[in-house]
Amino acid sequence: MVLEYYPLIVVLALAIINWIASDRKWQVLVYITKPATMLALLWWAWMNVGLGGAMLWFTLGAIFCLVGDIFLMIPRDMFIFGLLAFLLGHICYIIGLNNQAPYFVFWGILVIIVIAIYMFWLYPKLANSLQAKGKRELKIPVLIYSLVISLMVYSATLTWARPGWPYLAAFSVSLGALLFYLSDSFLAWDRFVNPLSHARLRVMATYHLGQIGIILGAMLHILFK
Repeated sequence: MVLEYYPLIVVLALAIINWIASDRKWQVLVYITKPATMLALLWWAWMNVGLGGAMLWFTLGAIFCLVGDIFLMIPRDMFIFGLLAFLLGHICYIIGLNNQAPYFVFWGILVIIVIAIYMFWLYPKLANSLQAKGKRELKIPVLIYSLVISLMVYSATLTWARPGWPYLAAFSVSLGALLFYLSDSFLAWDRFVNPLSHARLRVMATYHLGQIGIILGAMLHILFK
């Protein structure tokens, strides 16, 4: 089977418009293109493999992320609801990436160590900043979210060793998960620690490319396993 790629052109066009609009703070265009990009991504998946069956958990993950996108762009402070929606999205991705029996490889320990080192560097800075900003109630939710997205990244990297995951599919979901992780790191650092230059552009570009990588990898896994 051959992937239909023309919907991807729509996804990328909407994403790029959103990056520009986010960076320049053209809010009306952001409100349109942010959810539209994820809807187009779901359309691309539907055109190629459908949204159910083996794709179901990835579909649900993308839908929860779409809901999280909406919460985070609402003018009111809906951060905790957005965090919860993305948390559920990552849990769905984790289930989709672990659709076979529990699997472990020795080099997975190295991945765990690298993620743990990064977490031990980043989280204390986030926690201290939350404390200083009077948002200590977010420390535990942010920690839980950090652990879950770390597990999602770990699950994505294990696809390299899982039967039924072609190398291109494993590469795509692994890169996508890492870009998603980077996007959330940018968002957390800019929001709670120190403002970043062109923060919205950094967050949205890595986020959309990460989502594309995860969904593309899932489709390749289903089509060519």
